[in-house]
Amino acid sequence: MKILFITFLLILFWGCSGQNDNQNTQAAASLAQQVKQEAKRSWDAYKKYAWGHDVLLPISKSYKDWYEQSLHISPIDAYSTIKLMGLEDDAKYIENYVSDSISFNKDIYVKVFEVNIRILGGLLAMYEQTENPKVLKQAEDFGNRMLKAFDSKTGIPYYWVNLKTGAVKGDTINVAEAGSYTFEMGILSYYTQNPVYYQAAKKATKAVFDRRSEIGLIGEIINVNTGEWVVSNDTHIGAGVDSYYEYMYKSVLMFGDPEMQEVWNASIAAIEKYIPEEFEGRLWYGHVDKDSGKKTTPQVTLYDAFFPAILAVSGHLNQAERLQQTWDWLWNQYGLEPMVYNYKEKKATYPVYDLNPEIIESAYYLYHFTKDEKYRKMAEKYWQDILKYCRTDVAFTQVKDVQTMEQNDYMATFFFAETLKYFYLIFSSPETFDFDNHVFSTEAHPFQRDKFQPDQVKIRLGI
Repeated sequence: MKILFITFLLILFWGCSGQNDNQNTQAAASLAQQVKQEAKRSWDAYKKYAWGHDVLLPISKSYKDWYEQSLHISPIDAYSTIKLMGLEDDAKYIENYVSDSISFNKDIYVKVFEVNIRILGGLLAMYEQTENPKVLKQAEDFGNRMLKAFDSKTGIPYYWVNLKTGAVKGDTINVAEAGSYTFEMGILSYYTQNPVYYQAAKKATKAVFDRRSEIGLIGEIINVNTGEWVVSNDTHIGAGVDSYYEYMYKSVLMFGDPEMQEVWNASIAAIEKYIPEEFEGRLWYGHVDKDSGKKTTPQVTLYDAFFPAILAVSGHLNQAERLQQTWDWLWNQYGLEPMVYNYKEKKATYPVYDLNPEIIESAYYLYHFTKDEKYRKMAEKYWQDILKYCRTDVAFTQVKDVQTMEQNDYMATFFFAETLKYFYLIFSSPETFDFDNHVFSTEAHPFQRDKFQPDQVKIRLGI
């Protein structure tokens, strides 16, 4: 009788569990569809009010260009998300526009880091999806224009490059701007069979790494000609540094470069030894002195919320889950994340929320690796809050102050490229996208790993 009763309880448990799983799946599918509808609505608003320009201003229903002339950043950045969502007509429209109607031969200075992740990365993702030789030609042309920025005494790129003349300026840059190029430029080398791009990018990353302190930590701001650290001795994993570390590991994932593996191993060991801090039962990664490892400023930025994703994919899952809980806690203090937060003063020191994706990205990675429904629930909360506070009558906009939820008239291009994509993926069924066979750029442009054959990678990238 006892055995029968236990069997009955097990059957009841399995039945309830299966029912709950089905309900969760249906609810998530409904959210994925809602994200897609909002993406389409926002894209249509961009086309209506800002076509031919870089950024939509969704409150004034106008536009803004980053520079004196448009670089068409929004459509190039948005393409990989629109294609992933199956909005084929819109994707084809962007492809044709990029192939036939734009030129980068513009007499303007552009920020090398920003155009690398948005324009070069977006073009390469478009080429991978379409295999359109005109798109690859555009990517190669843009890469050649960027390449001139790397002609410094250290190999670290200048902050600005003129796309037409190749003139450069700005010899003081942060580490993310100095060493976050191996991913896009490695892919460009692979598809053009020209190692010059990857080698220039790798030289820049190693130039930063080789200037680490005796305890293995790098600074934040560097002079591209002298190689000297300037401004302060602080280091951290957040805004201004973040993608430098991200691309170390992703270059290992995508290209299997053994030198980058060594760089990553040394870097993550130093990070984990000196930067994490427990405060009131939560795990934080604040600022420390690069030479001593001494804690300096208990400050984080919402960009830091990318780090649980990198920890998870690189095998540090427990640490990733603890750090994600911290970021989830911070989101829930306000309903959105502040751009800069002091965790000991418990104060938002720069309270802007710019539609950033990092916390959503990390929730997606952790959901993939753990299959724990709580990460989808986190993402659902983030989505509902963004709908509540950032949605406008035509699209979405940044919030000027998360303490008042006053809106500001600007929709960052990464909202298309990253935020909407990660929301869509975490709510979609796993069959929608093969996570394990893709690597995302820092701008969330996905690239298929099995398209990069290891023997050809070595030849084409010069590894």
